[in-house]
Amino acid sequence: MSVTPMSFFTLFLLLLLPFTATSSIHNLLQSQGLPAGLFPDSVKSYNYDQTGLLEVHLDQPCLAKFETRVYFNSVIRANLSFGGLKGLEGLSQEELFLWLPVKDIIVNDPSSGLILFDIGVAHKQLSLSLFEDPPVCKPQGVLLEKNGRKQMGFQVQR
Repeated sequence: MSVTPMSFFTLFLLLLLPFTATSSIHNLLQSQGLPAGLFPDSVKSYNYDQTGLLEVHLDQPCLAKFETRVYFNSVIRANLSFGGLKGLEGLSQEELFLWLPVKDIIVNDPSSGLILFDIGVAHKQLSLSLFEDPPVCKPQGVLLEKNGRKQMGFQVQR
């Protein structure tokens, strides 16, 4: 079989189409077998290159809540492959009053209803249903009103 420039171009477009046609990071995640709600609703932009490197940009660092609180840096990087975000940078999860970096997020079997968070010292399995919708992410150090007094704190909503 000979490959003509036109057939090579057509093949290239077919391979590229799923990635250029995605209207958001949330659609990209779903196309890769991951839930749409892994990144917050405040994603400003993202880059996804042919090597699988995903770089997500937020307006600012922020806090959200899945089962526990999570902290997103303003830039989050990972290698995206089907069913996983590996080598994550820029995402931490609170466990027992400690903030631990999330290393990998993996969906081995979507029918199990579980997603695996690798936080280095442990693996945590969570329900996929926690990640159906993008979480609301609040800036770090939001001023909260409590009993008529302002105090520093975090306001996290889902």
